[in-house]
Amino acid sequence: MSKNTIKVVELFAGVGGFRIGLEGASDAYETIWNNQWEPSTKHQDASLVYRARFGDKGHCNKDINLVPTNDIPDHDLLVGGFPCQDYSVASTLSRSGGIEGKKGVLWWQIYRILNEKGDNRPNYIFFENVDRLLGSPAKQRGRDFAIILASLADLGYTVEWRVINAAEYGMPQRRRRTYIVGYREESHVSKQVQELKDWVLYEGVLAKAFPFKPKDKTISEFEIEGTIKEVSDNFNKDGKESPFGNAGIMRNRSVYSVDAEAVYEGPKMTLGGNIVDESLVPEEFFIPEEEVARWEYEKGAKKIERTTKEGFKYHFSEGGMAFPDSLDKPSRTIITGEGGAAASRFKHVIKTPSGRYRRLIPIELERLNMFPDNHTLHPDVTDGRRAFLMGNALVCGIVQQIGKSLYRFICEKEPVSTHPIDVKRDPQPKLNLDLFSETNPELKINKPKKSYTLDMNKSLLVGFVKEDNTEYFLDGGQTKIYYTGKTKSFPSTVALNKLYYFMPYIKGKGVKDLYLIRIARIGSKAEIHPESDDKDPRLVFELEYLESLPNYMMLKPNIFNTYRNTVLGRVMGDKG
Repeated sequence: MSKNTIKVVELFAGVGGFRIGLEGASDAYETIWNNQWEPSTKHQDASLVYRARFGDKGHCNKDINLVPTNDIPDHDLLVGGFPCQDYSVASTLSRSGGIEGKKGVLWWQIYRILNEKGDNRPNYIFFENVDRLLGSPAKQRGRDFAIILASLADLGYTVEWRVINAAEYGMPQRRRRTYIVGYREESHVSKQVQELKDWVLYEGVLAKAFPFKPKDKTISEFEIEGTIKEVSDNFNKDGKESPFGNAGIMRNRSVYSVDAEAVYEGPKMTLGGNIVDESLVPEEFFIPEEEVARWEYEKGAKKIERTTKEGFKYHFSEGGMAFPDSLDKPSRTIITGEGGAAASRFKHVIKTPSGRYRRLIPIELERLNMFPDNHTLHPDVTDGRRAFLMGNALVCGIVQQIGKSLYRFICEKEPVSTHPIDVKRDPQPKLNLDLFSETNPELKINKPKKSYTLDMNKSLLVGFVKEDNTEYFLDGGQTKIYYTGKTKSFPSTVALNKLYYFMPYIKGKGVKDLYLIRIARIGSKAEIHPESDDKDPRLVFELEYLESLPNYMMLKPNIFNTYRNTVLGRVMGDKG
């Protein structure tokens, strides 16, 4: 690991949830290689989206089973949301020390890569899986997770885990997932682990990221014994419940775990806070009046008599679900079957201000997983598939918080990101992304990863750039941070105004480059430049490059000196 970079390899990448979360945590995380492959389909939707957003460099759209370890560059952190499967071991390979699981079980590909990397295996690992992993399979509770822990222990990793419901920590979706973080014995973080109990409860990476209190009488301490094959055959063979609590740690096959209750008192995001204005929703997402009753039935409680093939009669029953979904609470878990117009018990339905019922559009599903707006938008990916991709995704905010905590332990300083995850969503987003129109080809300069449609009526901030900071805005970087003067001397109306765009004013040149204001907040220069010790409050604008005028343009004083009334059209409308 270099001084300023943590090299990341992302397996089972999907549409890049881990990447978004880690890059939102710190600029130090750099994804150098990634793999995304959807089996049994020719149309690789997730790969298409990933490449559209992050580029082709380092992207592998190939079955990971067929990728030689030597093709994967050495890295510091291995991440991935591996599928939940049957992890039972078919055989042991005593001579090589390796293991062979059932065909297609992708956990063993993670193991294979770590094992074959040898002394070059990463110091850190970070995985995500379903919450039921800790208790599967039903016939041998906890066996699958014991196999995973034992195999990682044999590779020299200390491993901690947490089952986290994103909504319990203020995020907009009730999504429970198991998060696994591991540290190689030789790593800087592993050396900080002293008492297993203290690490799990108070001191560790996950405890710092997501504080909790333990439930009474839930502590579990034990050893995972035997070869991997023996663990597969015998672990908790006669047990009715899994011995793994939803928070824990394993070191040298010694396990300490406990059941955790979230401790959180911060702001809470809701479904309603991520909904777009009704006027922006395509008509096909509205439920016809004559079909509402069908949806109500699907959502309602039922007790139905059914008959098996053998003639045995039984009663099928299920409880009712909210109809429509509550806007003042986090959403239910998004599933892969969220797309499509057919009535369904599990799809989200909301009631609009006009009184109509509708399904969620893709951008809203993205927001509930804390992805950027229109992240999955692609000309070759349908709305139904976009919903499927979000059903398979994770909540990026969880990854961001864990990424921040891990960075603090690795680097022993506060992380800085120029593009943290946006938690304030505009009810009037731009759904038509045609910023770089072919009618203006001269504007295709430094095309960013995402596209936007310029709204000439939106407010524009023209910011004066001092001579000692000119090069910062001329170095071609995609993301920037702009600090105003001290808030006492800066027009207070700006803080209250909905600013969308920013143009740096270069002395003697004028304006040329246009940025999107992603976040406006209160901060200080010391957070980025601690050597300055300048902690005076300032308005801070986090920016993302959009496009450039063909040439620099000087502005009239009435535009340059007016903050409240300057709109994008007054400048862009005069471009040469």
